[in-house]
Amino acid sequence: MSRKILRTSTAALAAVLLPLTAVPAAYADPAPKPSPTWQDPTALTREATAIAERTAAERAAAAKQGLQAKTAAPTATDLDAAVDSLIADGAVGVTARVEAPDLEWSGSGGVREVGKNKPVKDGDRFHVASNTKTMIATLVMQEVERGTWTLDTPADDVLPGIFPDGVTIQHLLSHTSGAPRGPEELLLTRIDDPDSWEQFIDAVKQHYTEAEHLAAMRSVDWLFEPGTDFSYSNYGYVALGVMLEEETGQELDDLLRRRIFKPAGMHRSDYPETSHNRGPFLEGAVTIDQTGWQPLTDLDPSVFRASGAATSTTRDLASLNEALLTGDLVSPASVDAMLPPRAGSADPEYGLGIYRVADPCTEGEYLYGHDGAHFGTESINWSSRDGKRQISLAWTGRDYTGATEPPYDLGLLLEPMLLATC
Repeated sequence: MSRKILRTSTAALAAVLLPLTAVPAAYADPAPKPSPTWQDPTALTREATAIAERTAAERAAAAKQGLQAKTAAPTATDLDAAVDSLIADGAVGVTARVEAPDLEWSGSGGVREVGKNKPVKDGDRFHVASNTKTMIATLVMQEVERGTWTLDTPADDVLPGIFPDGVTIQHLLSHTSGAPRGPEELLLTRIDDPDSWEQFIDAVKQHYTEAEHLAAMRSVDWLFEPGTDFSYSNYGYVALGVMLEEETGQELDDLLRRRIFKPAGMHRSDYPETSHNRGPFLEGAVTIDQTGWQPLTDLDPSVFRASGAATSTTRDLASLNEALLTGDLVSPASVDAMLPPRAGSADPEYGLGIYRVADPCTEGEYLYGHDGAHFGTESINWSSRDGKRQISLAWTGRDYTGATEPPYDLGLLLEPMLLATC
């Protein structure tokens, strides 16, 4: 099915949406969702950030004590063993990459899909989920540089009748708009029982238009007045994708290909239109009870759209961060505008389509990037500010049982990867 659904005017789009609900004027906490299916979208960010902070603190303490053995960077052999450890601890498939002045390493382990004996390879592609947001934010900053918008441009000036008063492009980029997170409300339009795993799987394999995303965004009260708090919103980035298409007159996949993938050297990245994953692919895996991992395949990219539909590889994600942070995609001034946290003491320390974590190699410095939590696949992509030290990894296996403990310890691999860049 074609994605070309917004070649109509913004007035026509507003006409479709306005009868569904008035522009929300109230701000309230959303009703809690009863099913573990609706997981916190920042859970991975907080887990990974905690590992980075712990790694940085432990290395700093060891350095002060002169413990050279504990501050020495892991070798390629150590990293290979770390991949094996994460697989042995329960992850289904892993692909990972480290780039540093003294080390370039890639490794993989496990299987591409549950129930099939196809080992993961270093260059396998995967759903990058919210790493897509860095790409979208970069496109937006390119438009800011062109003079199309400013960060303070009211979102309603671009898509009239869609947003509450006061929401700006900067608010959408930084998750400070107050928009609901999504895509729960969207999926629930096609689910009768929120606790039904079968209905959930059926829903995420269906096709959704941008107009349906925006209608779902408007169907519930927003969370707070724009600029007063932080709340992660997939809908906000779907809206930014619509705004980019509307202003440029070009499809988002074309914009990404010409203005992100090609100049960054991301030769195996895509913004797909269908659920077909071309080439070797790391398919998702989930557990919903005590029967073990189940494959999760054929997911329609329209369920996330501009908030998380891209696919890529660890090499390409590293290329994205390097190209962005070194000024190849936007000007150094735009990079400097993207990096500082925009929501005060919010966790994570989120800027404009990118966040920061503690740099274990240099006390007081940061790594920058994003992560992505697809329904059965998760990923991380972080780089030093100069783009010379990078880690990128993806793994499969998400727990939907509601268990209080994760099914494996991500730190088994993430910690040595971080230290290997030092």
